[in-house]
Formats: sequence, C-alpha cells, structure tokens
Amino acid sequence: MRVAAEQLAKELNLSFQQISLFEQALTHRSAGSINNERLEYLGDAVLGMVIAKRLYQRFPQASEGQLSRLRSLLVRRQTLAEVGAEIQLSQYLLMGAGELRAGGQSRDSTLADAVEAILGTTYLELGNDAVEQLIDHLFLQRLQKLSLEQCEKDPKTRLQEHLQSHNLPLPEYKVISVSGKQHQQRFSVKCHISVLKMEAVGSDMSRRKAEQDAARKLLEELVK
Repeated sequence: MRVAAEQLAKELNLSFQQISLFEQALTHRSAGSINNERLEYLGDAVLGMVIAKRLYQRFPQASEGQLSRLRSLLVRRQTLAEVGAEIQLSQYLLMGAGELRAGGQSRDSTLADAVEAILGTTYLELGNDAVEQLIDHLFLQRLQKLSLEQCEKDPKTRLQEHLQSHNLPLPEYKVISVSGKQHQQRFSVKCHISVLKMEAVGSDMSRRKAEQDAARKLLEELVK
C-alpha cells in the first residue's frame, strides 16, 4: 500500500513527510477501523469552502442562490466520482476482500469519498495553500466550463413550484425497476400526479437523475 500511496501522491504533486495519513485516505471502511471516513468529512468541508471561494471570484454578478447551485454541480457525488476515475483512484484503494469482489472500488460513492479524504489529508498535512492548489488542479477545467445558465433550478424543483402555483398536490416518485450490476445500475422511476392522472417514467444511472428525468418529462407535458 505504501508504494501505491506514494505513487498517487507523486501523480498529484503532493510531497508528504509521512505517508501514513495519505494511506489512510485511501483506505475504505471495509478494510478496518482505521479508514478514511473522518478524513472524508474534513475534505468535504474544505472542498466546499474552496469551491465557494473560486465561484465567488469567477462570477461577481451572481446571486447567492446561483452560486449555491453552481457549487452543488461541482461538489456532488457524481462530479467527485468522475474526478476519482480521471486520476484512476480505484487502483490505489485498500478495501476488504468482499467489497473488492463486489466491484466496490468502482462505485461512485467509494470514489467520491476517497477524493474528499485525499483533500482532507492534504489540508491537514500540507496546509491551505496546498489543498487549494490540488482542488484547482482537479476541478479547474470544470470550473471554467460553468456558466450562469447552468444555475437554472432542477426539474424536480421546477415541477414542484409549478404545481404549488396552481394549488395542486406534490408529485410522488416510485422506483419501478433497477437493472445492471451493483456498480453499474440503471434506475427507472415513475413520477405520478394522482389528481391529474398524469405520470412519466425517467431512467438514469442514479435514482436522483432518474427522478429528475421523470420530472422533466412530466413538466413538459404540463406546460404544453
């Protein structure tokens, strides 16, 4: 594990006096009681602060709500998992045998948690400047591609507000099927408005996205 951790640290241009805490950041809870959960907690807070700062600097005219929605795009699990995949994080993780057999090293949640843990370790061991540099390295391209147009409210929120404006009850969401292997699952979700006898089905690789897809389809039908 030490060689793997040192290799990843080198790839990320991080120079630790002691590699042990960085090794812990790469250790999944299935591998033992000394794992990356506490470091993940810290890294989540550090990431949110640095991304908030960068967005504040990049979008001087944006409102608080717009900045919050942009931040959510960058710190959400899916984005963190994409970052983890880009640095090939799965090959450096220490996990229990059962979790490895189940493909746990490739799960979005596992990759996202480990990215946050790495940020937490970097902050503790190397300080604020170093963790800001690392976050810039990992997130800069995504940050540069953001625009205020992406601040639009998500389909579930827009559907809810549309229904409330017409004094209608909120929609109900129900998972109707889950297919694929555990780390490559595809969800199908039904969005239903009973009083209108309307429904739509959405699908995606996460339940949240499937709900958004269903809400978007139903909203399109409502506003026709």
